[in-house]
Amino acid sequence: MQQIQRVYLSPKLWYLRVSIIEAKDIMPGHRGIEVVRFPEFSTKVQVGNQIWRTGNAAPSTTRSFSNPYWNMEHLFVVTEPFEDYLLVSVEDRVGPGKEEVVATMLLPVATIEKQSDEKPVTSRWFNLESHFGGAGDNHKIITRFVSQIHMRISIDEGYDVLDEGTIHSSDVRTTDKRLWKPQVGVLEMGILGAAGLAPMKIKDGKGVTDAYCVAKYGKEWVKTHTVVNSLSPKWNVQYRWEVYDPCSVLTIGVFDDRRMNKNTTTNPIACDYPIGKVRIRLSTIETDRIYTHSYPLLMLLSSGVREMGELHLALRFSCTNLANMLFKYTMPLLPKMHYLHPLSADQLGKLRYVALNVVASKLSKEEPALSKEVVGFMHDLNKWSMRRSKAIYLRLVTILSGLSAALMWLEEIRNWKNPVFSALFLINYLTLVMLPAFIIPTILLYVAFLVCWNYRVRPQHPPHMDTRLSHAEYVAADELDEEFDTFPTTASDDIVRWRYDRLRIVAGRVQTVMGDMATYGERFQELLTCRDPQASFLFLMFCLVAAIGFCVVPIWVVVALLGLYSLRPTWFRSELPSPFVCFFRRLPSKADNILVAGERKDYVCHDTQGLLVVRILENLQQRM
Repeated sequence: MQQIQRVYLSPKLWYLRVSIIEAKDIMPGHRGIEVVRFPEFSTKVQVGNQIWRTGNAAPSTTRSFSNPYWNMEHLFVVTEPFEDYLLVSVEDRVGPGKEEVVATMLLPVATIEKQSDEKPVTSRWFNLESHFGGAGDNHKIITRFVSQIHMRISIDEGYDVLDEGTIHSSDVRTTDKRLWKPQVGVLEMGILGAAGLAPMKIKDGKGVTDAYCVAKYGKEWVKTHTVVNSLSPKWNVQYRWEVYDPCSVLTIGVFDDRRMNKNTTTNPIACDYPIGKVRIRLSTIETDRIYTHSYPLLMLLSSGVREMGELHLALRFSCTNLANMLFKYTMPLLPKMHYLHPLSADQLGKLRYVALNVVASKLSKEEPALSKEVVGFMHDLNKWSMRRSKAIYLRLVTILSGLSAALMWLEEIRNWKNPVFSALFLINYLTLVMLPAFIIPTILLYVAFLVCWNYRVRPQHPPHMDTRLSHAEYVAADELDEEFDTFPTTASDDIVRWRYDRLRIVAGRVQTVMGDMATYGERFQELLTCRDPQASFLFLMFCLVAAIGFCVVPIWVVVALLGLYSLRPTWFRSELPSPFVCFFRRLPSKADNILVAGERKDYVCHDTQGLLVVRILENLQQRM
């Protein structure tokens, strides 16, 4: 196969932490004798096009009005090379909706101290300046020192700046390369071609498609050449990535090139149209095995779900160090700074939209450009819809149905509907009651046998998008209309519009909780079905070793040790999750196979598009 040449690298992103503590000797900008008022000082911090404002400093009986105190913190997303400046402005609210700049400070981001551990940097006093003059040709701008501001500023290297959801993340390494772990394998992918693509445009009286593929893994993007006027394009290109975590996701998208059309080449807002997307979690494929399979391309349109064709791929995940790969299952999924100093869900959501826009803006300036709508489609925007809520609910019901089936089976045994099974169950039950030491080993051996049995019937190909699981086959037209509605809604009445948006946000939070519950159950279920062979192997070994251990060690000793371990003092505990929790969080779930709407109009087509939701959330919080 032909080796592909064009590779895009995502910009190196960092978190810039700014803590505004206090200021001293601040004087109001407006000091008219006709008005006596208490100054209302606030601070505005700007990095590039990111702006953050603190609240007004609260009055205090122990501090004078010229020494305001805020003690607020915010995170910004900056990219390397650090060409931006940190602009800090102290403003005085002189009237409703009117702020007057009292003093400013300009600091190059490149001069800010970097921090890779959990220890905060030392706070410093920075000089604030004021500018006068500048009106007319003969007037010069005069800058003078007016006061000082107390801040703590650092660039955090220990975090992973997430531009995609953690559940579909392809790279969770820290920004600081010194904290990277050795690679565990190599992923080789061949994009062979596609078949049966739906015609996306009309040329010379017939339907055609100008298709190309985009693949993303880690910080690298790859784009194939465009095959013109073909519904069965052949690319025959290959690429390879270094794998640092087996529980990462490879994303491949197919798009129709709209910029090659003569009618759209002069249109700067022409957007390439998505045809479909395939996600493959590396842990669901066996190591050192070549997969050659066709994946269906499905799109959820405003008219319903539609089959757009098939994508033919060749995959192989080669493991370079089996011990390191298996050890990865016991490590935290995110860098340790995410656990030592965790970020809230609101912070992660806002920072993700900012990082996504930074990546989209950078890749759109490459040659040839990787357009912003392509980047937006490859990264899902987690928005609420009735269809997705129903799909998550059905996932939860599927998990609970297994428990319901077990209870029904016990009820049948209790009612002696099958005398042979009931008699055997009664004998086993009495035996275990008389020999309680064999209860846990028997259960573990049964689970190990179940894992070995399901390994024989495990899926032979990586899972793909499932229309039934996505609840997309029988979705109602009004639900689709609601899902493809812009955010905020286009309702004419302002009150109804804000209530409707608020309802969607609350429902989105409920949907997230339901999705987490379904994911927990599916992870345990997939552990038994060997969807992740490496994790199932570790679980199998644990069951066998634990079964032998419970046979040797008395049960009362095990119970005593577990109680002592659970009630151990806090100084003997680690702030990082336990290996068992890390192992469970790395297991796959069916969240990878949920369809995402593909005909949306808000794919980060503009620089401010991704921040729209952030502004709406802030406005809603103010209204609520």
